[in-house]
Amino acid sequence: MRSSHESHRQILARLVLQINIASAGSTGHMAGTRARENYGGYGSERQDEIFLNGLSGEKPKVPLTTVDLEAAAKAKLPPVVFDYIFGGAGEEETLSANREAFRRRTIIPRVLTDVSHRDTRIELFGKTLPAPFFLAPAGMQELAHPDGVLAISRAAASLGLPLILSTRSSHTIEDVAKEMGDCLRWFQLYHGPEWNLSSSLIGRAEECGYSAIVVTLDVQVRGWRERDLMHADSTLLRGGGTANYLADPVYRKEFGVPTEDGGVKIRKNTWVAAESGVDLRALKMLRERTRLPLLLKGILSPSDAKLAIDYGVDGIIVSNHGGRQLDGAVASLDALPAVVKQVDGKIPVLIDSGIRGGPDAFKAIALGARAVLIGRPYVWGLAVGGEMGVREVMQNILADFDVTMALSGTSSVREITRDFISHA
Repeated sequence: MRSSHESHRQILARLVLQINIASAGSTGHMAGTRARENYGGYGSERQDEIFLNGLSGEKPKVPLTTVDLEAAAKAKLPPVVFDYIFGGAGEEETLSANREAFRRRTIIPRVLTDVSHRDTRIELFGKTLPAPFFLAPAGMQELAHPDGVLAISRAAASLGLPLILSTRSSHTIEDVAKEMGDCLRWFQLYHGPEWNLSSSLIGRAEECGYSAIVVTLDVQVRGWRERDLMHADSTLLRGGGTANYLADPVYRKEFGVPTEDGGVKIRKNTWVAAESGVDLRALKMLRERTRLPLLLKGILSPSDAKLAIDYGVDGIIVSNHGGRQLDGAVASLDALPAVVKQVDGKIPVLIDSGIRGGPDAFKAIALGARAVLIGRPYVWGLAVGGEMGVREVMQNILADFDVTMALSGTSSVREITRDFISHA
């Protein structure tokens, strides 16, 4: 029953919005109530939903702007945790460069086009995705919220969006598979010094229905992260994000299960496993280990992109680890065009690092990315509101992307090309 304080004008406006929502889009449902097949038209739906709720005095539970979202998360998290999630390497020049690269490029909209019906779907490795978005791998999610990656998994599945699960997650490969059901998911691997352990992790992912393996390349050593060093605190040393290790039969056999008086042994090993180098010999072994699509995350150089193709890799993720590893590195978006040119359509190229909203995703796709990975924004959502927070952050980004497509003059992702981007 609506509030007695609601005016006749508010009631009429509510009815009009409800009619608009019922007639909008091909699904007739709000995103978040079930997974969608396509987010075309969702920008209007999402705005209608927010304004409709506003007639009863309900405002968004999660801030919409990046600055406000970060501030809300900062208010909830201990300083050491906020700095771990927010921070970059060194003086954080790479962290800043990622955002600056998006700011330097502007969109040139077309207006004499029909955008009344939009299609956000893409095809990737034989599967249709509702939008060109992945939830990026983020380790130790339990730092942001007790439900950790389970909350993230439920939010992703409710929206029909694919998740890339980190090796260093708060819950196991198997736990996440149960939460996501038939929803697309990939597994991100840190290939450490123990080959048998990497092989076991890949095998578990294969058995649990993960449809691709993403190997992170740029953690040969830990980045010089001054925020973490100033706190003199490491979640790695305290055993954070170890669920997949502790559940692994190879790990248990080789290193034992931690006990109350044996934690140091486990902490030491998981620290070493976090430093993962992949040379060409290891890449060849990983390629031979699985028939799943194999993607390399952390490519910034066209020369590395060429080697990836030569060794039979199926995809590349252009990434500088969100600015967390090498300070002074090239921004991911700046590296993207040269990598795309080198690949020349042979394999798909994805991108992460610095993407905060719909216009950022549009720019990356225009410069050749097949899809984008969202990282910190959904982690802030997790900190603010758990599963609900992740869902709302991703809903807002999806709506922003749909609106950006419409106002730029594109009705499908395929139409987004370099012609829409200024190169000043």
